[in-house]
Amino acid sequence: MAASSRMPDRLGERLYVIEGRGGCSASPIPSGERRSRLAISRQTAARVPDCGRHDTRSVPCYPAEMGRNSTRSDIEWRFLAPVMALVTIAFLATAWIKSGAPITTVAQGAGAPVHVGSQACAGCHASQAASWAASHHAHAMDHARPETMRGDFAGRSAEAAGIRARFFREGGAYLVETAGSDGKQAVFTISHSLGWEPLQQYLVTFPDGRIQTLPWAWDTRPATEGGQRWFLVYGDEQIGPADSRYWTRLQQNWNHMCAECHTTDLRKGYDAQADSFRTRWSELGVGCEGCHGAGSGHIAWARAGADGGNATRGFAALAHRRPAPDWSPDPGTGSPAAGVARPPGDEVETCARCHSRRGQIGTDWRPGQPIAQTHSPVTLAAGLFEDDGQMKDEVFNDHAFKQSLMYAKGVVCSDCHEPHSGKVRAEGAAICAQCHQPERFAAIGHTGHAPGPGAPDCIGCHMPARTYMQVDRRHDHSFRTPRPDLSAALGVPNTCSACHADKPANWAAAAVERWHGPQRKGFQTYADAFHRSRTGDPSSRDTLQRLATDNLVPAPARATAVEELASWPAAASERAVTRALDDPDPVVRATALRHLEGQPAERRRIALPLLADPVRLVRIAAGYLLADLSFETLPQHQREALSAAIAEFEAALAVDLDRPEARANRALLRLKQQRPADAESEYLAALRLDPAAAAIAAQLADLYRRTGHETDAERVLRAVLAVDPGSAGARHALGLSLIRQKRPREALIDLKAAAEADPANARFAFIYAVALRSLGQPELASRLLAAAATRHPADVDILSALLQEALQRQDRTQALDLARRLAALRPDDPRFKDLAGRLGR
Repeated sequence: MAASSRMPDRLGERLYVIEGRGGCSASPIPSGERRSRLAISRQTAARVPDCGRHDTRSVPCYPAEMGRNSTRSDIEWRFLAPVMALVTIAFLATAWIKSGAPITTVAQGAGAPVHVGSQACAGCHASQAASWAASHHAHAMDHARPETMRGDFAGRSAEAAGIRARFFREGGAYLVETAGSDGKQAVFTISHSLGWEPLQQYLVTFPDGRIQTLPWAWDTRPATEGGQRWFLVYGDEQIGPADSRYWTRLQQNWNHMCAECHTTDLRKGYDAQADSFRTRWSELGVGCEGCHGAGSGHIAWARAGADGGNATRGFAALAHRRPAPDWSPDPGTGSPAAGVARPPGDEVETCARCHSRRGQIGTDWRPGQPIAQTHSPVTLAAGLFEDDGQMKDEVFNDHAFKQSLMYAKGVVCSDCHEPHSGKVRAEGAAICAQCHQPERFAAIGHTGHAPGPGAPDCIGCHMPARTYMQVDRRHDHSFRTPRPDLSAALGVPNTCSACHADKPANWAAAAVERWHGPQRKGFQTYADAFHRSRTGDPSSRDTLQRLATDNLVPAPARATAVEELASWPAAASERAVTRALDDPDPVVRATALRHLEGQPAERRRIALPLLADPVRLVRIAAGYLLADLSFETLPQHQREALSAAIAEFEAALAVDLDRPEARANRALLRLKQQRPADAESEYLAALRLDPAAAAIAAQLADLYRRTGHETDAERVLRAVLAVDPGSAGARHALGLSLIRQKRPREALIDLKAAAEADPANARFAFIYAVALRSLGQPELASRLLAAAATRHPADVDILSALLQEALQRQDRTQALDLARRLAALRPDDPRFKDLAGRLGR
């Protein structure tokens, strides 16, 4: 039944995070800790877009976890050599370049530059082309052919996690026999390879244009290191056809999750009417123009005489160059004495396009602009990062690097990585010796270890590694001071334990303090605040407020502090968020806007100036936040700005209409626009894309409730449970629907199932306890609330229910304790403070 045209009361406003690249594989985090891609919670639901993939977690949310994604740089090199040498090198370079890319040039000034293919660059930039041809960028993706396929397809079989596979060839085609979308064995033709080392994945193209990533990958490492074998990227986790991470499902869809960062000049080409793809690209792999932008104008510039007065050399834009740095070590410290100012839109922002967890909000990427112009980076959210900001889920390098002192001093990617080969400029600790005196930092006085074979080096101590996709070890780029004391106090990983696993963290912490004293805490100082916030400690509030407004704190941590403040409402928290609206970093500004979601219209009007922000991520966050304002109350210039921002938000969502999150975000926008029937249509479209999307089904069920169609709500939720019977969210929502239909006994079954299936959800426990009490089981309700309060010590609803019980029992001691805890959680609510005062007399 269609929703009525009457606008319902306020529904949930939180946007879904759409990861464009969330991650390339099943997460290394235990499944019990992994958040649903569609979960809408206080911690993760996007206020307005938030995204990530390497592709996390479409847009606005901003699309992403996606998952993960990658990068580029813009450095020009001149190659001067004899003509014959140039011709020889150019020939060798172009021999590696994939055939089939168009070679197109336009006359200088004839219009916007177009892509010409990497082979068009090799004639003048042969040395760089040769370096690039052997790089991981060049091998990011290719057609399935003998020179690109590294796996063993000679009839080899593999079995893991209950899944079998056989890899073979017929008539030149590369084939795999493995479980298909229905879980039954079938034969699939491999169309492309993805990646080069330490593993290579493989793609299957389906008739509707979907390209899916097989769960099997080839370990390219030598056999002596455990390689030369087929393995499941999921590891031992059993992922069945109903799971969105199954290889034929949403989270393994190459068109959305991988394509942007494994091709050059991608056009997704999704047809929403047909639910099919016609994805196109100029070049497979990350070619020259993947980092430098379309090259036709540059070629025209070169052919016209290479006018030195042309600031962009014919490109549409260039990454901004920093002033020349002086990295000479200071004799007193052994490290460079001063940094260099970092211009906006520098090469780090170019690389961040793919080497960050983010979602996509625009298709007009070019070098020289902030990543937030076309993408929405995630914050250092729990589940993605450790409390101290170390990488946890598959988040890539950008967020870590932007937390580092090196980033703050002006270091860029190409200081350590040669931009065309992608290789480091020196091996091991020698790369650090470019700027840091090795005689000082390799000495026992610094490392605490005698020099020699097996002794730790800079990389081992300051860039701890984590393994993803079973075999891919990646180094954390935050360059942090080893803090085993934080491991002892907060449970975060520490690099000392990588070698001293047999010793407790306190032992390592004592050693570090003995060598360097108690004050050597490093550049990143927010672990304790984030940990306290996430474990329900209200004392974190003041520290979070300071972190959110201190521009010396790395921007990813400032944004995260703003996000964490949503758990700690107070007037001082709101003042901190207001200041964050003026933060120099666009991700911080956008996060502050999301924080304002759900607040009264008069409070949200403070965001009106940000409708004209120079960065798209901020504008669309403001547009969504203010979409329900009455245009008649705004002056003409603000009406125009709001209309433009909403239109940009709509365009951002259109980037990812193949994702249920984008459809659900569209529904939320339609609700703000008083268009519930259109919202219903979007929710239904989202559920067609993912019939198991419980959070979206719950939103639609709530819409049906508000519009008086409760039986439709039940029908939608039961449809989700038919696909995913274990969905706690759908069980909980169904229980609520049954209560509204005056079927409380039936409801109790589903409410109990939800609370038991997801004990980390405080709301599920609270509602189940309320239902038990209303059905005459107060003792059981009290026990459940007490247990839930242990797991969720900062949940106001649970503590308030326990306070009410204590008052009814006239248990003054417990009531006083609960009143004081609630007063600390809600310092601006005088009721708790007054009650605590009366009880304490």
